[in-house]
Amino acid sequence: MTMTPTEISETYFTAWEAGDFDTMSTLLAPDVDFVGTLGTARGAEECLQGLKRMGQMLERIEVHARVATDTDVITWFDLYVPGAPATPTANWSHVEDGRITRIRVTFDPRSILTTLT
Repeated sequence: MTMTPTEISETYFTAWEAGDFDTMSTLLAPDVDFVGTLGTARGAEECLQGLKRMGQMLERIEVHARVATDTDVITWFDLYVPGAPATPTANWSHVEDGRITRIRVTFDPRSILTTLT
């Protein structure tokens, strides 16, 4: 049975927070397109590599709201990285045929970038 876009989004965030990239890989379309504040990626492998890099600094994610239609999900969450305050973040995912085909992420990166220097 195919998951709904909401279930896919919930699984995506749970897997990312847990560092479960095997599960994440099952959620991404082979040609997924990612555009975010800190980078872009084309294809599932490149997208997973970027998520792994960000996951290395990820402390936790606190989801506040998720809004979904038949094909789109917007997740509003706080991104926690060591040494920075919670970073409010919006993630839009587009789902087709049970897989995420597009991801757009936006947040103010200044507090995270100061932890990298």
